[in-house]
Order: sequence, then C-alpha cells, then structure tokens
Amino acid sequence: MKQKADYLLCVKDNQPNLKKDIEDFIHDMSLQNTMQSVSKSEKNRGRIEKRTAFVTADIQWLEQRKEWKNLKCIGAIHTEFTTKKGTSSEWHYYISSRQLTTEELLHHARMEWFVESMHWLLDVHFEEDWCRIESKAVQQCLNMFRKVAINLIKRFKSSNNSKHAISHLMFECLLDYNMILRALNKI
Repeated sequence: MKQKADYLLCVKDNQPNLKKDIEDFIHDMSLQNTMQSVSKSEKNRGRIEKRTAFVTADIQWLEQRKEWKNLKCIGAIHTEFTTKKGTSSEWHYYISSRQLTTEELLHHARMEWFVESMHWLLDVHFEEDWCRIESKAVQQCLNMFRKVAINLIKRFKSSNNSKHAISHLMFECLLDYNMILRALNKI
C-alpha cells in the first residue's frame, strides 16, 4: 500500500549544488521581494530571536527539481539572535513537496528543531545511538524512561532556577538519592 505523505527537508552541505542555487535565489533582493515572507520575534532565555521565513513556488529555474519527487516550493529561514554580547545570524534552506505558507514553514521547522533537540539530549546524556539492545520492546521502554528522566530533570532545573547543566544535575542524582527525591518532588 502506498503511503501519502509530504516532505519538508532542510537542505544541507551534502547537497552543495541545490543549497547554492536556493541560497543564490533567496539572497537576490529583486527575487526576495517577490516571495511570501513573515517575521516573528520572541524573547527566550535572555536573548531575542527574530525568525524571518521566505517561501516561493517559483521553482521552474531549479535544475535539481526533477531529482525531488513532487517538489512544490523552496524556502528559507533567517534567524537573528541578539544577546548582551551582540547579534549573530544564520540561514537555513528548505525544499517541500507541499506548497507551504511562510507561517507553516516557521512552524514545521521549529517542530523539527524540538525533535532534533530531544534526540541530541538522549544521545549526549544516555548515548542512545550506541545502545545495542536488539529487542524492540526493550528499546522502546528504555527510550521512554530516558525521556521521562530528562523531562524530570528539566522541570527540576526550571523550578529551582538552576544554572547547572542537565548533565550536572543528573550526575548529582546518581551520587545522592536525596537529590533524586528532590527532583521527584517537583512533579
């Protein structure tokens, strides 16, 4: 049975020609002015983040479009971070099999970041990528317990306004059962 699904992919350095072509298109000011765009700002952890999304369905010029089934649009997100130390920025480029609005691109890209962030935490703190347990049921249980542990520590850290890293707090819990009890009491 064929599944119907759309894709939204971040174009990275492993697709250098595609990335360069999209980058050149997005940064051409005369073309950028023809694209849909939206900006959103928020204050987060002592820094101001401004994200601007650009989307266009004008992809007939894109040579690589035939390599991507049902490619409908390209987009980009420019993120500016302002802190006490100054301002920095980064660009991310996207392709999609669905014609997205700029708001949808911002939303879906943000959701991808949350998933990647959780995976990074699981790998860094629990070396999940190195786990060689073959039983799928055991893998799922361990994954669930790891996520619970990370979320408990995050809640504890937040409720105590702790400046310590998650790894530091987890290590304290390993060394002192009273610390575990304090973390569990914050549920």
